Amino acid sequence: MSAADQALAELKDEFELLGDWEERYRYVIELGRELAPLSDAERTEAHKVRGCASQVWLVTEPQADGTLRFRGDSDAHIVRGLIAILLRIYSGGTPDEILAFDAKAAFEALGLSGALSAQRSNGLASMVGRIRRDAEMARAA
Repeated sequence: MSAADQALAELKDEFELLGDWEERYRYVIELGRELAPLSDAERTEAHKVRGCASQVWLVTEPQADGTLRFRGDSDAHIVRGLIAILLRIYSGGTPDEILAFDAKAAFEALGLSGALSAQRSNGLASMVGRIRRDAEMARAA
């Protein structure tokens, strides 16, 4: 089981402990509160994720062992929570692991697909797209 699959399984267990979507929504926001904020110097156009209604920044840091570490931030509470979920799933993975992971199936497994507005779902897809592009670039390097 890959690290991403393990993280997804843990998130799924956490979500199942929560009852309705109102509780899960609060939990997603709480996950976002635990994110370390990016510095003002990191909130640049180069780190900005296109296709999100909110301001979203994502920093990709290649590690010496070939894995990628991700950090992110947003000006919206729920989006910060979604970033926290993505970081748990993807950060620490190799480019191949990241590219092999089925994000759409993961969000369906967590119940996020049906719970998010179309705008938030599009933003989430844009964030995943950015992570995948960065993984492709790291793999090609």
